[in-house]
Amino acid sequence: MATNSASAGSVALAFLSGALLGAVTAVMLAPQPGRDSRERVTGYARQRGEDLRDLKDRATDSVEEIVGRGRELVDEISCAVREALDAGRDAMRREREMNSVD
Repeated sequence: MATNSASAGSVALAFLSGALLGAVTAVMLAPQPGRDSRERVTGYARQRGEDLRDLKDRATDSVEEIVGRGRELVDEISCAVREALDAGRDAMRREREMNSVD
């Protein structure tokens, strides 16, 4: 599951990077004054920066959720192992007591 999230994040980042590069190229090659081009590039870069921050925040939230689930699973398994060990010790103790009585 984590691999899919990381893969999706990589694809999204590559897509946004390509889109940004394509937009900058298109704006720079468009027939308009330099000042207008710079303003358009700056605006587009700011928007893509916000998009990247949003993507990072979502990815961070996903990773934190996965880590939290992993910790819960480890806690559950640890508890089950402890209970099994305790039950095994109790069974051994009872068996020894029964054998010592005979």
